[in-house]
Amino acid sequence: MSVELARDFLFTDQDFQRIRKLIYDYAGIALSDAKRDLVYSRLARRLRINGFNVFSHYLEFLHGNDAEWEAFVNSLTTNLTSFFREQHHFPILADHIKKVSQRQPIQLWCSAASTGEEAYSMAMTMVDLFGNFRPPVQILATDIDTQVLKKAESGIYSRDKLDKLPAETLDKFFVKDEVDGENVLRVRRELRSMVTFRRQNLLDHIWDARGPFEAIFCRNVMIYFDKPTQYKILKKFVPTLRQDALLFAGHSESFYHASDLFRLQGKTVYELSEQAKAIAQS
Repeated sequence: MSVELARDFLFTDQDFQRIRKLIYDYAGIALSDAKRDLVYSRLARRLRINGFNVFSHYLEFLHGNDAEWEAFVNSLTTNLTSFFREQHHFPILADHIKKVSQRQPIQLWCSAASTGEEAYSMAMTMVDLFGNFRPPVQILATDIDTQVLKKAESGIYSRDKLDKLPAETLDKFFVKDEVDGENVLRVRRELRSMVTFRRQNLLDHIWDARGPFEAIFCRNVMIYFDKPTQYKILKKFVPTLRQDALLFAGHSESFYHASDLFRLQGKTVYELSEQAKAIAQS
């Protein structure tokens, strides 16, 4: 058994293995050995807040404590995102929706919404496509992390989060605001009204997300799951999709192991296989 003696809190291999199992069983997140230091640093704050010096005591405290369990999960999820990340996806989304625009309302799902940048980028794309702030589009944006969803729903961003957006985009989609003495930008109310944020664990047996969706963005989240978990989630996507819908993946993600469900259509863009179309919505 290994113990990190130089640290503030007692953290053993047994503690790390227990944490790995907890987060894998609940959220499907597979933590490698290389994540040990990250786990310690993410959870040390929770021990400090709750007055524990030993990880094993904190882990016992988690049982039956719903509020702390939520904080535990939030601490171990990753929320790296930005506006129009992997920019090539958004013209593809616009072209696809243009082709199916007669099917209204158009439903889209951002399945790993984080702090909202991706969902709002989808909304901006739809506004530009339809030429007004009331397009026939409904965007569901979900995440397992309740803290980032609160941030996303507020639509408030510091200027450094927006420094890569063109001035005309800022003028069109954001308004100036002040929060706690800091000058910030807030997503326009009309754009925020297009997006519904909800908590959703992709490993839940039942999803609130029913569709039918014309497109699902599931980008840079599958990399945290092992292949069996990825397949399980991809299989659950199928009946929520239209037969001609698109699935957008992250730049380092590949779904070749699920070729019976999805086939590659373009750069990290997938469509349903012929076999899967029989299960999808018409």
